[in-house]
Amino acid sequence: MALAAIALVIVALAAAALLYGKGSSGVHAKPPELSALVIDKAPIAVPAVAFTDASGAKQRLAEFRGRYVLLNLWATWCAPCVKELPALARLQAAVPSTKLTVLTVNVGHGNAIDTAAFLKAHDAASLPVLVDSDSSFIRSFGAFGLPLSVLIDPQGREIARAEGPADWDAQNAIAYFRALTRAS
Repeated sequence: MALAAIALVIVALAAAALLYGKGSSGVHAKPPELSALVIDKAPIAVPAVAFTDASGAKQRLAEFRGRYVLLNLWATWCAPCVKELPALARLQAAVPSTKLTVLTVNVGHGNAIDTAAFLKAHDAASLPVLVDSDSSFIRSFGAFGLPLSVLIDPQGREIARAEGPADWDAQNAIAYFRALTRAS
């Protein structure tokens, strides 16, 4: 009888470890290259915000539900932001945008034309030209510094955040995002 009880406890602990290891947000163990990416304890509702695209049209963040989104807030005057833009472009090239969309939103004071030229000049022309003209992203996401990257799940909830730069295009980082998007 005691052995059966012990076996039942071991099975329960193993099941809890499996569930806890994956987490309720579906985020797997992350590689050291993504040490800046902090997994949220529980998914957080994402604010209803919009940005302006290259054509001047407003797009809502909610329009990207159904896939993972890596939202990156950056500015032209932010050296760490500029340094990681090419890495974000390479991450997007490595993971299908139907599974993970990298949205880099310029929260500085530039317009779409200036942002497009800047991205092109910094080896990141493949990234979408997105501008936060009214600083709603900074306020809504509580950004105290840049870059700020927020990982959003397919249900539109924040599941992780990186305050500061990360090695988004490292082999292990790309493998992490591929595994994350396969699990969804």
